[in-house]
Amino acid sequence: MRYPSCLYGKKVVVEKEQVVRFMANIPKQLFTKYNVPAPRYTSYPTVPFWEEHTFSTIGWEEAVKNSLESQNTPKISLYIHLPYCESLCTFCGCNKRITKNHAVEVPYINTLLKEWDLYTRNFVNAPVIEEIHLGGGTPTFFKSENLKLLMDGIKAKCSFSENIEMSFEGNPNSTTTDHLQELYNIGFRRVSFGIQDFDPKVQVAINRVQTYMTVETVTHQAREIGYESVNFDLVYGLPFQTIESIVDTVEKTNALNPDRIAFYSYAHVPWVKGLGQRKFSEADLPDPDYKREMYEKGRELFESSGYLEIGMDHFSRKEDDLFLAWKEKRLHRNFMGYTTRKSSLMIGLGVSSISDSWNFFAQNEKVVEDYMNRVNNNEIPVFRGHKLSPTDLYLREKILEVMCFGSTRLEKGNYDELNSQIIRRLEILQKDDLVNIEKDRITITAIGQTFLRNVCMAFDQRLWDNNTKEKFSMAV
Repeated sequence: MRYPSCLYGKKVVVEKEQVVRFMANIPKQLFTKYNVPAPRYTSYPTVPFWEEHTFSTIGWEEAVKNSLESQNTPKISLYIHLPYCESLCTFCGCNKRITKNHAVEVPYINTLLKEWDLYTRNFVNAPVIEEIHLGGGTPTFFKSENLKLLMDGIKAKCSFSENIEMSFEGNPNSTTTDHLQELYNIGFRRVSFGIQDFDPKVQVAINRVQTYMTVETVTHQAREIGYESVNFDLVYGLPFQTIESIVDTVEKTNALNPDRIAFYSYAHVPWVKGLGQRKFSEADLPDPDYKREMYEKGRELFESSGYLEIGMDHFSRKEDDLFLAWKEKRLHRNFMGYTTRKSSLMIGLGVSSISDSWNFFAQNEKVVEDYMNRVNNNEIPVFRGHKLSPTDLYLREKILEVMCFGSTRLEKGNYDELNSQIIRRLEILQKDDLVNIEKDRITITAIGQTFLRNVCMAFDQRLWDNNTKEKFSMAV
């Protein structure tokens, strides 16, 4: 069995087969050349290039109906956004509302359930929910009994698949044993803990102070209760980080042996999220060369501990479903990041959530009060979106294959001229050994795995048509 070149480095055992992974020796000049603003490609087209004139609420509702009616057994995924946090983490780019007033919990959950009712009233046949993810904000800001209230209300209008995948994001400081047990009883089997970094100086700078003991305790509790997959989110490129602190953080992470690790580059986009109450300045951020060294050192330590790099920013144990999904060609990427299954319809509930019917995107109101007012006025609270053209759908498929499987094949016929443009852009990357081009087959090399965002940019016709990249964070 052949494995794509995105697997490289030390020798590991996959079931009865061995995969030799060749550690890429990445020249420094490539990081300098390709460290440009680039989308993260959780969608195509990316949000800045949505044609909002193609969007209407009626059009979105029709897209939901058509998606469900096209399936023999209607299936959906749910993303539920819970925006509240007690304090501001100044590295965070998510949509959040900072408050210590927990009286907001029940009104917000009631609004979520009313939004769900607005969708389900149009269902001819109740769909089966295959996937639920609670994101934020801080889902564990909410009391465990209120999260149960939410899940009971969701399930009352639909059935859950026998092999449903349910996951939530947990702040180690606020995730209690009650949270873990209650959500496990409901059916949650995967939890993602936001770690970021274990260095106290870095934690103070980003206003996210949590001890190693806190993380260790909540990780052990999750495993004792029965959670099948524990993910850690780590970030490199944060203020005051050093190679030494990255090594310390990664070694402590490896000691706790999470099933998955997301190793993200800090996205410094103050023009989007504002400066916040930051305890650092741009001068406190590592320069690009030093940041590159952090990434390389972190990757080396993960791989030496038996983790395999999957797609972009993610590492997995070979026993975890993320690796199995990649191996079985069912890995998918959407607004939730990498997922282990592809759903024809993903409905986003809650403020700022984005929904996806494959050929239509729709985003909810981004301000809590606006979102709640529209739902309470019996309106599905979407305010913008994009209807994908046939060309969009073609490019979306190609970009997804690159992001998930490390290769794609260009299709002859309707898109010959577009394919020629893509090949011309990729030829520059081929000279730098980022991709291999064999007729119509494009394959990512070991070095190119680090530059997935740059490779995808060659396919991003809307990016080239608009001739602007400054809307995005840096690629590396």
